[in-house]
Amino acid sequence: AALNGFQINVQLIIMSFLSPQDLCHLGSTSCYWRAAVQDPLLWRYFLLRDLPSWTSVDWKSLPDAEIFNKAFSEVSDNALYDYMAVYKRSCPQGRRSLKSSRPRYGAVTSFLQSLVTQAEPRFAMFGPGLEELDDSLVQKMMTCPEILQVAGLPHRQIHGIGSGVSFQFNNNQKFNILTLYSTTSVERRRAREEQAVTVNKMFYQENSVVGNQQAVHYSVIAQVRMVCEVVDGFIYVANAETHREHDRQEELARILAMTDPALGPLNRPLLVLSCVSHVGVKRIPCVYMAHQLQLNLLRQPWMMQDTVAATLDGLLNGIEWLLEEANNKNAQ
Repeated sequence: AALNGFQINVQLIIMSFLSPQDLCHLGSTSCYWRAAVQDPLLWRYFLLRDLPSWTSVDWKSLPDAEIFNKAFSEVSDNALYDYMAVYKRSCPQGRRSLKSSRPRYGAVTSFLQSLVTQAEPRFAMFGPGLEELDDSLVQKMMTCPEILQVAGLPHRQIHGIGSGVSFQFNNNQKFNILTLYSTTSVERRRAREEQAVTVNKMFYQENSVVGNQQAVHYSVIAQVRMVCEVVDGFIYVANAETHREHDRQEELARILAMTDPALGPLNRPLLVLSCVSHVGVKRIPCVYMAHQLQLNLLRQPWMMQDTVAATLDGLLNGIEWLLEEANNKNAQ
C-alpha cells in the first residue's frame, strides 16, 4: 500500500509539470488516464497557480472564494470540489473555447442581426479608475483611432450631463459612452496632485440598519438617475493598483446604486475594467478584484477585464463582451 501511494504521488508530481491542456488531451487517450488526470489535488494546484495571471472573469465563471480560503486538508471527501471543472469553466481559454463551440445556428442568428440596423447602444461609464490613475483612460480612448475610432463628439446636452462620445468597434457597430465624473476637472487634478480624497458628488448616502449593524446605502443624484434610466449598460472603471488604498465595500454600494433595478431593466450588463495606469504598475489579480468588489452579489450579467489606461490593453475584449450582451438583451 505504501509503495502504491508513493507511485501515485510520483505520478501526480510528474503530471504537475504538464499543462492543463496537455492533461485534458492525455485524459482522452484511455479510461485509466481519464481517471488519473481528474485528481482534485492536482487541479487545485493548477487553479491556485494560474488564476492570478487570468486577465478576465465573468458572472458565470468566477470561482467560489471558499476554494482559496479553505485548505485542501479541511475539505471532507464528501465535499470535494470538482477543481478540474472549475478550472475549465473559469480560465479565459476555456471560456473562449466554450463560446466558439456554440451551435452554428447561433452564429447565423448573430450574422443576420448584424445586417439589421440597430439603435446605437449607450453605456454609462463611472468609477475611481477614471479619476485616480496617472494616465487618463478616456483621453487615451479619444486619441487612439488605431484601437478605437471616435465616430461622433458631444454636440448636445442630456439632462445637463452631455450626450457622450460615440465610438466605432472594429469598423462596424457604433456605441455611445457617457462618462460620469464624481467631481470637476479642477477638483480631480488638485486631488491627484495632493493625493487627497474628494467628495463624490454623484451619490448621496442613506444610512440603514441591517440586523445590529449600520449599512452603507447610496442613491444617485437626479441628473445621474435620468442617465441611468436610458442607458443599455454600465462600465465601471476600478482602480486595480496595489499601492493605492481602496474601500471596496463603498465601491460596491455605489455600483448597486447605479445598477438599481428601480432605474431600469435588471438584465443590463456591467463591464468592470480592472485598470492600472501603465504596464509597469503592479496590479491586483482580476479574480481577486472580483471577490473584493463582491461582484457575485450582483444580479445582472457582468464581466471583469484587466485593462491598461496608457495602452488600452484589454479594453476591446471588454467592449466586445458588452456589445454582445447589450445586443442579446435588446433581441429578447
